[in-house]
Amino acid sequence: MGLELRQQLKLSQQLVMTPQLQQAIKLLQLSRLELVETVQQELLENPFLEEAETERSDLPMEEMPVEVDQTTATPEMTSPERSEEMIRSTDWENYLGEFSSISKQAQVRETEIPEEGVSFEARLASKPSLDGHLSWQMRLSHFTQRELDIGEAVIGNLDSGGYLHADMDDIRAMVPDAADEEIEAVIHRIQRLDPVGVAARTPRECLLVQLEILGETDPILLSLVDEHLEDLEKKRYKPLARKFKIDMEELKHYLEIIQKLDPMPGANFSSTEPHYVSPDVFVYKYGDDFIIVLNEDGLPRLQLNTFFADSLSQTAGKEKDYVQEKMRSAAWLMKSLYQRQRTLYKVVESIVRFQREFFEYGVTKLKPLILKEVAEDIGMHESTVSRITTSKYVATPHGVFELKFFFNSALDLEDGTQVGSESVKALIKKLIGEEDPKHPLSDERIGEILKDHLKVDIARRTVAKYRSAMNIASSSKRKDIL
Repeated sequence: MGLELRQQLKLSQQLVMTPQLQQAIKLLQLSRLELVETVQQELLENPFLEEAETERSDLPMEEMPVEVDQTTATPEMTSPERSEEMIRSTDWENYLGEFSSISKQAQVRETEIPEEGVSFEARLASKPSLDGHLSWQMRLSHFTQRELDIGEAVIGNLDSGGYLHADMDDIRAMVPDAADEEIEAVIHRIQRLDPVGVAARTPRECLLVQLEILGETDPILLSLVDEHLEDLEKKRYKPLARKFKIDMEELKHYLEIIQKLDPMPGANFSSTEPHYVSPDVFVYKYGDDFIIVLNEDGLPRLQLNTFFADSLSQTAGKEKDYVQEKMRSAAWLMKSLYQRQRTLYKVVESIVRFQREFFEYGVTKLKPLILKEVAEDIGMHESTVSRITTSKYVATPHGVFELKFFFNSALDLEDGTQVGSESVKALIKKLIGEEDPKHPLSDERIGEILKDHLKVDIARRTVAKYRSAMNIASSSKRKDIL
């Protein structure tokens, strides 16, 4: 068969994801802190962007489309002349405006507190690490250099809870010619440093070391820790009382001693820092209405660098192409930021409309809600609502919640109406919190209470699923028989 070249015309549709469109979609799903970091990076890379120092005022710019149809739409291509005219004629300094309820804008004033003396950072001390704390103690004790080498190998294999997960072969690989007896002797001494019980191989060993340091020699207490930790965990108290021929009050006394021990001696030295949430939106109660205020604290106020913008008419060739590209990039970033903030405001405004009873009375009044309902309410695509509610938090009169929290499935009521699953979880948590510890509510009983008193049609397995999702133990493990 011969080969030949042909020209053929063909019409087709395809999705074109330009870098600008990708950036706009990316900005939608960034958290506030990630957004601040992204804008700061753009300020460093684009010479046509700079941070404005003046206060923001209402945005005079015409309304820009928020929705991006991801199946058919592509951004309109702007000519270099049109791009230059658009950028010069727009007051980009105030591109974000103030997003809040009309005529009820909360005025937030920043108070500058003068710092005197050394900087704030200089007043902070780093948190001591577990390995550093133990190494310091070893060097203050009578450890030989060989014992220090073995000790450093042991300390280097401790997990965040202070447990040793290396075996003899691992430690010998780091300290050649070390005998098992030498290694065990060093481990024994380290376990009696502060925190006591560190470098233990098992919880049993950890607790026994602590009892030794406390001077506890009661054979029943030592046997409970040495042989019956699993029975204690599963609250098999009556068989233990029969085995040791003691009454429940005596067993309770032993349990109180064990509960004062620390099964995770290294946890206080963990380097893991808590994750702090910075709300993206604040919702305040004002009379009979709610005010929505976007948190723009720390978000740079962007404007075009006038010095570089004025040089547009004085460039030619490749320089002019570079200038136009950077100016278009700056303009698109400003549009995308405005679009993101406006979309976020509209979504929260819709959530407040749908979940007004939650904002009035709390979690037990949360209604079932899906993304599609909010998307139809504000005239956007579901995927846009999904992206803008990802990793975003709202501060409400009842606490800080992720925006995804307001979207929950429905459970049927006997009168034909529905209730949100999160509301049911809150009710289950409340019932368990108020139960008698000696007679905890079973999942089946919780389901009966919800059905009899609150008219919620819920199965026992659903109660168990919601309870497990909230990390609440079963009734057998919650039971206090002492």
